[in-house]
Amino acid sequence: MGNNMKRFSEQYLVQWIKTRRRKPLILRGARQVGKSTLVRQFANQQNLLLNEINLERHLELDKVFATLDIAVIRGELEALVGRSITKQGSLLFLDEIQATPSAIQALRYLYEDLPDIPVIAAGSLLEFTLADHSFSMPVGRIEYHHLGPMTFREFLQAIEPALCRYLDDLDFDSILPESAHRKLLMRQRQYMFVGGMPEAVLMFHESASLKEAAAVHRRIVSTYEDDFAKYARHHELVLLQRIFHLIPSQVGQKVKYVNFSREDRSRDVKAAIELLAKARVCTRVFASHCSGIPLYADINEFAYKLLFLDVGLMNHVCGLDWPTLRRMNDVQLINEGAVAEQFIGQHLAYASKGADPPRLVYWLREGRKTNAEVDYVISSGPNIFPVEVKAGRSGTLRSLHQFVACGKSLKAVRLDMNQPSRQQVTYQVPTAGKHQKTFFELLSLPLYGVGELKRLLDQE
Repeated sequence: MGNNMKRFSEQYLVQWIKTRRRKPLILRGARQVGKSTLVRQFANQQNLLLNEINLERHLELDKVFATLDIAVIRGELEALVGRSITKQGSLLFLDEIQATPSAIQALRYLYEDLPDIPVIAAGSLLEFTLADHSFSMPVGRIEYHHLGPMTFREFLQAIEPALCRYLDDLDFDSILPESAHRKLLMRQRQYMFVGGMPEAVLMFHESASLKEAAAVHRRIVSTYEDDFAKYARHHELVLLQRIFHLIPSQVGQKVKYVNFSREDRSRDVKAAIELLAKARVCTRVFASHCSGIPLYADINEFAYKLLFLDVGLMNHVCGLDWPTLRRMNDVQLINEGAVAEQFIGQHLAYASKGADPPRLVYWLREGRKTNAEVDYVISSGPNIFPVEVKAGRSGTLRSLHQFVACGKSLKAVRLDMNQPSRQQVTYQVPTAGKHQKTFFELLSLPLYGVGELKRLLDQE
């Protein structure tokens, strides 16, 4: 992959390698989000001697790692790479670590016996492996970093880097030049189709062809299906593949197991969704009462929506091709509100820059006559912000009104197709038979500015 495919997680690795007593690092993330490439680029940038071993190709090493004897393990690894792995300035990279589960356990002994050697492991579908094994993870002896698909900003950096400065300048109180705004909207539409899987972005960058990007999506989807066949037990397999193909069309809707399968028991559907969520193929967005921080402490674990791994793959699995997406006007895109909700969700999920696993919540109030639902709720410091996603240029704010009326927040965020703005909203809310006057501040950003949201809210 070219050097133009920069990932912000590289900065994290730079910090990690400089740390004294640094622990082995496991890169977590779905298949094909660019974990191996990230490590190779990082080693190259830092002039490290990279000793890379793909454990899927060396399944026999599982027995070696199981000895937990570092002298033995080291001997085998050195025989494979053909040189000493403890040489000054080396980096040991164990890729596809889920293929040899004992290696996960051996990491702590590498840390204890060879503390000077930086070790990075990467695994996709780690959870499939862990579900089958009874050993305990070496807690406290390793650290994790979570990698998601490329963000819109990383996409822009690869495709049209000159536009990035407009993202740097974004704030709620100033307007962008109209031509820049239009260009960013156009690039964002392309991102909705190409998505953030690095191989699809690279293909689009090199060929400028969305058809080529779609061919990559097809390949990635079949890789996932092959993986399920490798790591799932037989009776789970059909159900897993079925759910994998259905999630994209269910994005943004409250999960009802019967919508996924009428034949299977709810608990089997639930278990399959949990497995896919652990493997980062989808993310669960739980309903939360949002009565305080952390928002996640307040969730209802029986009510959740799903996001897919990536908006480009989602459109591919749903059969939405580029000509269709391009022909849609704003109104039709609202009906494709799920696409916008996916786009925003996958950016909010990884807003913590990889430090934590993706955790998202939304607000749901189910009434006898009317439901109120806010797409996402996020926090910044002690403040809670409801976030409403609108695919087009307009839309009502009824649910935001309800949320604010419950006394949870005085500021709200809206993401749509418009220029940034800040406005005071006053409205009447019917409560217990009478109308109550409420007001709040509405902070608006264009959808493509979602990556700047954390920075802007921290300043509020």
